Amino acid sequence: MIRVVFVAASLLFLILAWIAGPDHRFSDVLYLLSYGFGGWFGLLSALRSLAAKDIDIDLLMILAALGAAWIGAPAEGALLLFLFSLSNVLQEYAIGRTHRAIESLAKLKPASARKLANGSEPIHCPLEEIHVGDQIRVLPGDLIPLDGHVVSGDSSVDESSVTGESIPVNKTSGAKVFAGSLNKNGSLTVQVERESADSTLARMISLVEHAREQKAQTQRMLEDFEKHYAAGVIVFTLLLIAVIPRLYGVSFNEGFYRAITVMVVASPCALIISTPASILSAIARGARCGILFKGGIPLERGARIRAIAFDKTGTLTQGRVKLQQIITYHPDRSEAEILGLAASIESHSEHPLAKAIVQEARARGLTLPALESFESTPGRGVTAKLEGRKHWVGRSSWLKDIGVFIDPDKSDELRSLQDDGFTAIGVAESTPDGSTRLLAWIALSDSVRPDAAETLRQLRQSGIHEIAMLTGDNERVARRIASELGIDTWHAALLPEDKVQLIRDLSKRSDIAMVGDGTNDAPALASANLGIAMGAAGSDVALESADIVLMASDLNKLPLALNICRATRRIVLQNLSFALGIIAIMVVLTLTLPIWGIEVPLPIGVVAHEGGTVLVCLNGLRLLVGWHK
Repeated sequence: MIRVVFVAASLLFLILAWIAGPDHRFSDVLYLLSYGFGGWFGLLSALRSLAAKDIDIDLLMILAALGAAWIGAPAEGALLLFLFSLSNVLQEYAIGRTHRAIESLAKLKPASARKLANGSEPIHCPLEEIHVGDQIRVLPGDLIPLDGHVVSGDSSVDESSVTGESIPVNKTSGAKVFAGSLNKNGSLTVQVERESADSTLARMISLVEHAREQKAQTQRMLEDFEKHYAAGVIVFTLLLIAVIPRLYGVSFNEGFYRAITVMVVASPCALIISTPASILSAIARGARCGILFKGGIPLERGARIRAIAFDKTGTLTQGRVKLQQIITYHPDRSEAEILGLAASIESHSEHPLAKAIVQEARARGLTLPALESFESTPGRGVTAKLEGRKHWVGRSSWLKDIGVFIDPDKSDELRSLQDDGFTAIGVAESTPDGSTRLLAWIALSDSVRPDAAETLRQLRQSGIHEIAMLTGDNERVARRIASELGIDTWHAALLPEDKVQLIRDLSKRSDIAMVGDGTNDAPALASANLGIAMGAAGSDVALESADIVLMASDLNKLPLALNICRATRRIVLQNLSFALGIIAIMVVLTLTLPIWGIEVPLPIGVVAHEGGTVLVCLNGLRLLVGWHK
């Protein structure tokens, strides 16, 4: 917080000094205060670097600002220190958010589990005291603490935080369960297959940490470049002070004056300000459009992206189950009547599929008949009595088990729905003669986002040559979504580590971005060249692991985000080329014109220096107002 106060104070005193004017008796004091607040932390960093026998960009900024004051341009030096300190504050903020990613993941990890021992009642034990082969009890509403397989029990488990599967998966004896997934409505006895340190959740945390360390190495490479540049300018200036008097046959004071002029024109004020000015403008532009860029590195990386991998659930799809189709078989029962029957029965269930049926019935304004009785068979279906008849709503296999006849044609239609990626449940009823009959198949699925197809088209037009989809959902669902959207490649039934490996494989061909919203996407987001999270629906860890966040979960913002990245790179390159060109030209003129008796005075150096700084800042501001196209 204190850094923010210092940045604000630096700007305040700079503005007051500008208003007062150069001839005001307090202007020097105001500029001194602006220097102090804007350069305080840079000075401390420079002194620490010098104590460690190192030179960093903070030292060069202090020297450049002092050089500006030396030649009578304190306003330019104060502006330099303000912008440089502001960029450091924003960078620290972004780094702080990424550090909280591990804390968000840790919320999915229970501290203890109910361990079963010698047939006694379960006792709470720390996860570290539970080993492979032990059995634990998982009650409804519990997060599953460890990886294992079900020994007994029947329940639906929400694995969306681990696999991305949009529909809870039924778990019975022998089924595998993953740490971090949520047990919904039944009690399970689970035999542990991995200890806490090796669980799926623990591996996800490790993957995020590893990816974050890789990014830190890139940052260190950039810092090394800055150190070499700063050291080079300082050494060059010292050499000129020693060489110019002998080379030109002038006095030491004249040589020192000329060397200081070279230091001023060579100091990278325009060079250093050009990048943060462009980056800050791009960040502000993104914020106005609902796009959060976490600093300059994501903007630079986004400009190089030529391939994108999408998570399916909640990213390309809406992330919630919807009723898609009803296939009816008896003319005396209309579609609306069957939907009303099914909704009345499912209104007593908490299963997501049941909620989708009830929601559709209410959206159509249907009146639901009253139930006479209700019975649930977890993971299979429900039985109810209404209008004097028994009715069943549930899985096809369960309907067959209870004696509902399903002829081959109806079975073929069921397989067709499943092949198309739908989850199909049957509606059956008893007849007056004591037999049963199938009334309908109700097909449900997660729906494609309305803006997904248009977004992919825009991405291809902007230069993205490969689009992939990675999902924990089954192959039938993945095939249907990929076909509907025209996606190049798709991969289904993936765990978080599978997504990470695929991202690494794809990144060998070209720089790739990963777009996702779930906790299970976090390792892939962190491992990609660029991680992009969907904001409103995204999990905390996905948002913290990503480099760019689409705050409104608006997929249409993705092409705009990449366009801003590309525009930023173009403007940064323009600014760097211009700043380096000004430096090179002014250094050459300052050193060569005296040969013909033409001295480059300090005011000319100031004009070139300040003019270059103003021009690169104005060029960077084009990003803010949208004039970069």
